[in-house]
Amino acid sequence: QVRLIESGGGLVQAGGSLRLSCAAYGGSVGAMAWFREAPGKDRDYVAAIRWTVGDTRYADSVKGRLTISRDKDSSMLYLQMDNLKPEDTGAYYCAACRTASGYFNPRAYEFDYWGQGTQVTVSS
Repeated sequence: QVRLIESGGGLVQAGGSLRLSCAAYGGSVGAMAWFREAPGKDRDYVAAIRWTVGDTRYADSVKGRLTISRDKDSSMLYLQMDNLKPEDTGAYYCAACRTASGYFNPRAYEFDYWGQGTQVTVSS
């Protein structure tokens, strides 16, 4: 069983930056990702990383602005968010998959473990 705890959300003006962190406790993972859930919308994938190799992928809407990274030694996942836009507003969830399947098919149903979420609000 893997436990995930996010931190780092907050309120920021458009064009600003935030850094989200996710601590992973217990068990091994093959892939991790960040998802965003805006009010009244589905939980959508934002970025994913293959844990052992470190390769990354992004949703088109965030390419060039958000960067996913991980520290294997400390079992930490990060999301550096730059040039934020109001449409980036939502609850951000850290997710982990036991295998690498979550990296190759970053849909919510592929992921086995979820954090509690952290709110990001971008004002215009």
